[in-house]
Amino acid sequence: MGAGKTTIGRALAKKLNKRFIDSDHEIETRTGASIPVIFEIEGEESFRKREAEVILELSAQENIVLATGGGAVLRADTRACLKQRGTVIYLRAGVNQILQRTSRDKNRPLLQTADPRRKLEELSRQRDPFYREVADFIVETGRPNVQFLVQAILSQLELTPKQLAALEAYTQTEACANESEHTTYANPAESAMNTFTPIAMQVELGERSYPITIGLGLLSNPALLLPHVAGKRAAIVTNDKVAPLYLAQVRKLLEDGGKQVTTIVLPDGEEEKTWSSLMKVFDVLLAEKCDRKTTMIALGGGVIGDLTGYAAASYMRGVPFVQIPTTLLSQVDSSVGGKTGINHPLGKNMIGAFYQPQAVIADTATLHTLPPRELSAGLAEVIKHGAIIDAAFFDWIEANIARLVDGDDAALAYAIQRSCEIKADVVRQDEREGGLRAILNFGHTFGHAIESGLGYGQWLHGEGVGCGMVMAADLSYRLGFIDAFSRDRLTALVKAAGLPVVAPNLGTQRWLELMEVDKKNEGGQIKFILLKPLGAPVITSVPQELLLQTLAACTEQ
Repeated sequence: MGAGKTTIGRALAKKLNKRFIDSDHEIETRTGASIPVIFEIEGEESFRKREAEVILELSAQENIVLATGGGAVLRADTRACLKQRGTVIYLRAGVNQILQRTSRDKNRPLLQTADPRRKLEELSRQRDPFYREVADFIVETGRPNVQFLVQAILSQLELTPKQLAALEAYTQTEACANESEHTTYANPAESAMNTFTPIAMQVELGERSYPITIGLGLLSNPALLLPHVAGKRAAIVTNDKVAPLYLAQVRKLLEDGGKQVTTIVLPDGEEEKTWSSLMKVFDVLLAEKCDRKTTMIALGGGVIGDLTGYAAASYMRGVPFVQIPTTLLSQVDSSVGGKTGINHPLGKNMIGAFYQPQAVIADTATLHTLPPRELSAGLAEVIKHGAIIDAAFFDWIEANIARLVDGDDAALAYAIQRSCEIKADVVRQDEREGGLRAILNFGHTFGHAIESGLGYGQWLHGEGVGCGMVMAADLSYRLGFIDAFSRDRLTALVKAAGLPVVAPNLGTQRWLELMEVDKKNEGGQIKFILLKPLGAPVITSVPQELLLQTLAACTEQ
């Protein structure tokens, strides 16, 4: 309830030139009574039976967009009917958003309680598995933008095997009243989305807003990429580890769409995120006579994404680019938010630009080829998001860390989704890191120092961040911001993720020199992102004696 089914359903029906029907409104019309009155007189069980009968009848009609009641999925026969007869879209909203949208609506009998939040949380836990079971894809509606949401749905409909052809294939005579829970899909050529369904969301930045799509097998879906390549040319930037795996697939997708494609393959590694590599990209673009309408595509991890974004921001004073992140770290963090750049021997990411992509396409199938060390590195950024913003998400990561380390598709999908939601919301509020966005650097002050001090490539970025979070938690504890239990929880979780929890001994003076070269610093003072408490961040400078105590406690002796 309150996810926007009626509003978005009407807009979608108009776009598709179909008729819109709301099952709740249809029930009220037929009975002459409102939903609350029906609930009061008949009870919920009787209402659900009436609702199932109406949905069975309505879903047999052709050329419609049907919005069901939020509880329709509770009945197995209704789920089977919906699954059999149409493309099912799960509009998902968080409890806070639903409360805001329904707080004054007296036409929702289930929320007429003393504690509607608790009731919504209960309903969400009960219904969400059923929504996911029946849905062909999921669309996040946290920040209502009807035009974007409709476009997100249309984009997925072009790719869903059942799409509109399935709606037309079933006639009114094909009843499904006797279908069981084991009903097969309308189209036997169902896609590989057998573990979880694609998720669409948006980074809201006005004219620079762009979609993020998360799902399994997205690189085979041309409608996710081609609409964001407006010109006739595309330039794919990747590295020598990713290219053998995915370059041919992406190139073919573009060429089949009529695009002329240039490819640039760089060596893999953080140590390649340099001015020299940037010049190699420019050399190829200029030699191939790529114009300002060329769309650059970053196909790889964080290094490729940052470097390609910076190249796109600079070439011809700015050309469009698309992020196709292939590592967990880039899918949950670096591909979202528009931070681009290269490293300098004196500091990480000190040269770059804020430049937003046209779209982010996170195909979780690429994580299947990720080495375990790289997967663990990505989990550092997942843990970070829970530690600084969402204590409940931190709890979920703790409970599911074994599944995440094992590469469980469904667990990783949720981790990516929630991480992108958190980062997108922070970026929306502070695109250019004027204040709030700095909290996303939790663990990074220490982590960047480790990377720079050891030499880029010795530790992965996520390994530095993971250990840096342990050090930041220790410093938070010494300042009295968190208790020892919270510090130890974070340390244990980082360790369980397969990340280092003891920092290299760079020497006190070298540590201080490296941390002084940090973009957050002001007036010569080192600024840290700390926890106050777990789940809430604070940006502050710290007494040097406490910093030295943390360095002594958390580094190799």
